[in-house]
Parts: sequence; C-alpha cells; structure tokens
Amino acid sequence: MTPAKQVAQFSSALPFFLSFVLIPLVWIGAVMGGWWLLITPLVTWYLFSAIDLLVGLNTENADLETSDGQLFWYKSLTQIWVPLQFITMMGLIAYTVRADHLNGWEVFGVMFGVGVMSGTVGIVYAHELMHQRNRYERLLGDLLMAMVLYSHFRSEHLLVHHRYVGTPRDPVTARYNEGFHRFYPRVLRECLVSAFKAEKDMLARKSLPWHHKSNPFWKYWGLQLAMLLCAFIVGGWLGVLLFALQAVVAVWQLEVVNYVEHYGLTRKYLGDGKYEHVKPHHSWNSAHKATNWLMINLQRHSDHHYKPDRRFPLLQNYSDAEAPQLPHGYPFMSVCAMMPPLWKRVMNPKVKHWRQTYYPEISDWSDYNKLSTQPPR
Repeated sequence: MTPAKQVAQFSSALPFFLSFVLIPLVWIGAVMGGWWLLITPLVTWYLFSAIDLLVGLNTENADLETSDGQLFWYKSLTQIWVPLQFITMMGLIAYTVRADHLNGWEVFGVMFGVGVMSGTVGIVYAHELMHQRNRYERLLGDLLMAMVLYSHFRSEHLLVHHRYVGTPRDPVTARYNEGFHRFYPRVLRECLVSAFKAEKDMLARKSLPWHHKSNPFWKYWGLQLAMLLCAFIVGGWLGVLLFALQAVVAVWQLEVVNYVEHYGLTRKYLGDGKYEHVKPHHSWNSAHKATNWLMINLQRHSDHHYKPDRRFPLLQNYSDAEAPQLPHGYPFMSVCAMMPPLWKRVMNPKVKHWRQTYYPEISDWSDYNKLSTQPPR
C-alpha cells in the first residue's frame, strides 16, 4: 500500500500529467499537415499501449486514509485541463479555417485529432469531475461535456448507468455477442431517452413538470448552444461544422470505452424484478500502468462502481481472482472492438469463463443474452 504522504507528493501525480502531451500534438498535426495528422491517434491508441508492455502493471493501492487535501495535484490536473481544452479547441478551429496549406482531408484530420483528445482525455476528466459532490467541479464536468455536445451523459451516467448496470435497464451494458457497430447506434438513441426520462421522473416525484427550471437539461442545452456560438465566432459556419465533427469523434471514443467496460457482464436475476447488488466482477478491469496514467485509473473500473465518488488516485486495484481482467488496456481493446470478429474471438471465451466462475448454477443464459429478463423495478 502506498502511504498517504507519498501519494500527496507531486512526483506521484506527475505521470498522470502525461495526457497533457496531446495538446501540443494536435497543434503539431495542424501546423505540419500531411502524415503528421496521424500523430495524435497513434500516440493515444498505440504508443501508450506499447509503453504498457515496457512498464508493466500497477497493482499497488493508495492508502484510503489519504485526505482530500493531500490530493491537490490530482484535483488540479482535471481542473486545469478544462480551460486548456477550450482554448486548444477554439484556437485550432480558428487556425484551421484560415490555413491555406491544409486540404479537405487534412482539415478532417485536424478535427479528428481534436476529437481523440477531447474524447480520450476530456470526457474521462469530465467523468471524474461529475462524480464529485461540490458544484464547482460538477460545473467543470458539464463544460467538458458541452464541448462534445453530449451533456446528457451526466444524467444518464449518474442516474441510470450506476444504478442499473448489468441489467436490461442500462443501455450502455453491451450485450453478449453484440458487435460494437450494432451497440453504438442503439446507445446513442437509448441513452438520450433514458437520461431525459430519469430527470423527468425525478421532477415528477417532486410534483414538478419536466420543463421546470431545475431540470438540468436546460443547463445542458444552454452550455452546448454557448459552445456552438463560440465556434461560430472564431470560425463561422465552417467552424460550427468542425466543432461538431470533433464532437462526433469524441462521443465515439466515449461509447467504445463504455462498450469495453461491461461487455457481456450481467447481474444475476433474483426474480420479481430484483437483481443482485453490483459487485467487483461486473466490470472489466486493467492494471496496465501507462494507459491508467492516460485515463486516470478509469481501468480500475470495479472500484469506481463500488465507490463512484472516490477520487481517481484512490481507486483500488482488484486481482484477477476478484474481478475480470482484460488482456490489454482500454485504448488497445477499443481498437479491437472496432473489428467485431476479432473482438468476439478474444472476449466471448472470456465471458463464458466468467459465467462458469461466478455463476456455475446458471445453465441457460439465453434470457441474459437477449436481456429479456424482467427490467429492475
């Protein structure tokens, strides 16, 4: 166990700042053009995965008695990123629409790189911020999600996913044998609906209509409109189009990670609309060190579901005897997910082994495969 005093040191937090390297990389791609535009996705998806092979696994856990005050550098990391991403995004839009050396495909490449940055880092940081209890950090999380036009993710994630993960009521729990290209359009549709319904139902319990001012969707729409307006100011209608393009790439990054995190893992149905509680074995984990630096320990996903508001440096690692482990980090597995035959060849045997390990008493999984068990009450 890493002592609290050591956790608090800047040197311990420093590796997590490696994600900031993506900011100069997207600028290098925009300025140089050509093959340089590949540098951001290559570093994000492959270089960090290659570093994983060199530096190995990190199975060490931080002392849970570490106080919030001792996590200054980790909290600063996520908060500093918000203005830096905004400035980078708007700056690149302004630069790209005026760059004569970039052709149409290169303009697309610049915004693709921005989307990789805002999806791989920005949304992961937003996820950390939205789980905190203070309004300031939650607002920062909302700003990051508005930058990718996916603000409803906060409502869906907090009110639906964490409550119903591994059941038919959670859209982002990927079903067994469901390829990503079927999963993705389904999730885009169902998550927006489930997020709005969750907020509407909360207001109804207070005898308030859905259009009451306290509905966070008004904030979501307002912040997204403000981001589109900023894109228009710096780049005109082309700037708005480029902003939307990076948002599409970022959301794709988010949902492919969602796909990886819970693929084929279901909670046991107990009858009468009841399911077992969420347990560590209901999430796919990875202890790979470099990709955990990049994604601020998101790969310690079982502990995140156990303690959703636990800050990322304190998330605990689970052994393969306690929770299922992926053969590689999330970035590399996300690339595999884009090739369904390869994904199923790797992951379906792992899901079958998982079922035999944790639920040997269940012989017929057909209802779970189709998510046709009764939805939780």
